[in-house]
Amino acid sequence: MHHKSFANLSCPIARSLEHVGEWWSILILRDAFRGLTRFDEFQKNLEIAPNMLARRLSALTESGLLERRLYSEKPARYEYLLTERGRDFRPVMLTLLAWGNKHFFPEGPSVALVDTKTGLHADPIVIDRISGRPILGLDFKSVPLKGKRTASKHRKADVNSRSAKPQSIRAATKIKLGAKGR
Repeated sequence: MHHKSFANLSCPIARSLEHVGEWWSILILRDAFRGLTRFDEFQKNLEIAPNMLARRLSALTESGLLERRLYSEKPARYEYLLTERGRDFRPVMLTLLAWGNKHFFPEGPSVALVDTKTGLHADPIVIDRISGRPILGLDFKSVPLKGKRTASKHRKADVNSRSAKPQSIRAATKIKLGAKGR
């Protein structure tokens, strides 16, 4: 079964889904974050068919999320390690965990994020690096950057329907720096 490629779309969400949008891929990454590295470990934990696992590991390696490394020469055996790009997916994974616990576990969470130093439960949120404010509700919105095509008609309509003019990231940074008095 072939799907439409999102590789050339201007939407960063669509391009990201090109690499992690298949559900087995996200579960493999989840297990990699938990320390699994070998084919047989992923297969046993996920109960996934070997051919499907091989395809997903290959795709994650080609996307630069995992690195395939030889750990035994006879017979040839490989392990799959998270790359920097793969490790950068961790906040997305933790946010997905919190979202899933909130919306799909009315009986209560089945997995919790815990601070390794204190043992206390953690509740991940997304913070704006520039202002330090939580990104909640409609206080923030995505806008196309100057000179870039929008990814969809819906996104363009959403941006055009609001009266506030978007600032570029560079302008927002300058405003923030100016507010601190350098």
